[in-house]
Amino acid sequence: MSNKALIVIDYNNDFVATNGRLTCGEAGQEIDKKIASLIDEFNKNGDFIINACDNHSEEEKYSPEVSMFPPHCFDEYGKELYGETKIAMDKVSSEKSLYIAKHRFSAFAGTSLDLKLKERNIDELHLVGVCTDICVLHCAIDAYNLGYKMVFHKSAVASFNQEGHSYALTHFANVLGAKVV
Repeated sequence: MSNKALIVIDYNNDFVATNGRLTCGEAGQEIDKKIASLIDEFNKNGDFIINACDNHSEEEKYSPEVSMFPPHCFDEYGKELYGETKIAMDKVSSEKSLYIAKHRFSAFAGTSLDLKLKERNIDELHLVGVCTDICVLHCAIDAYNLGYKMVFHKSAVASFNQEGHSYALTHFANVLGAKVV
């Protein structure tokens, strides 16, 4: 059993598709093939793959994310994985994958993600998706605090703005001690 996992963070229609409710647009769309390729590679190697997706409802009143941003990720289309990434993820068996419905920026906040990783003796996380400086960053900080080694695939993360994206990549390497490839 492998000790590494790929976490695909918020790579869903509402954050990536042109008509998404909170889309990062072309920057997010440009990484689709790379994420799909990583899913295929991890799947072929028998590694664990996690789809961590924002999950809200129109009725939510107290979530800070709902009050800070336009309504997003509350219907099936908005939560669905985007493009080739969805096609690649559909090929992964349920024994080698996990869907995490998250309600905060981090996939670890209020979920069973840490427990599921520990059950599989996973200690190295490869993080991809959007947005580099929001959900990917918050997930990385929690992973760091939980003691995970991390690898970021620079060509498989994107954000709303280049400045935030660049800051997060530097933070991953210089502050969290992660490997950026």
